[in-house]
Amino acid sequence: MDRLPDQLQPGLRLVFVGTAASERSAATGHYYAHPGNRFWPTLFAVGLTPRLYQPHEFPALRVLGIGFTDLCKQGAGMDHVALKAGVDVAGFIAKIRQHRPATVAFTSKKAASLFYGQPTGATALGRQPEQADFPTTFVLASPSGAASGAWTLAPWRELAMHLAQTSDAQPTRVR
Repeated sequence: MDRLPDQLQPGLRLVFVGTAASERSAATGHYYAHPGNRFWPTLFAVGLTPRLYQPHEFPALRVLGIGFTDLCKQGAGMDHVALKAGVDVAGFIAKIRQHRPATVAFTSKKAASLFYGQPTGATALGRQPEQADFPTTFVLASPSGAASGAWTLAPWRELAMHLAQTSDAQPTRVR
């Protein structure tokens, strides 16, 4: 059973991709649910949402063209624990190809490194080189409180600017 349900449908402008659900997210059934997680305030701060949403409102973001999934759907907790349940990169790619979002954004270097099959340190933040038959891809600084030392808003702003320039469903504002 998946810890968090995918929020995917055809035509999304953006899909956020995490590594795995946190313990708090798995317990509540809401993406980025830990109070120390910067995800929801960051979406609003960079203009990806017109207001500050709360974790329980994650399904409402589909109306804004935003979806969610994780690479590890079975595990929960810190990466060293959650990933013991396995990562399904092939299944993730199949979902993305089926639903065809315009943009994919990994919410940590760890998630991106699992997708790209490379060490976490080899993964750069920001827009990634284009890949055939795959959406435009960004790697964002992890909003997790556990990753505070590596936090930067810059790749999140870059993502918001990209969406403002390419999407019919423009963000309300971009800072």
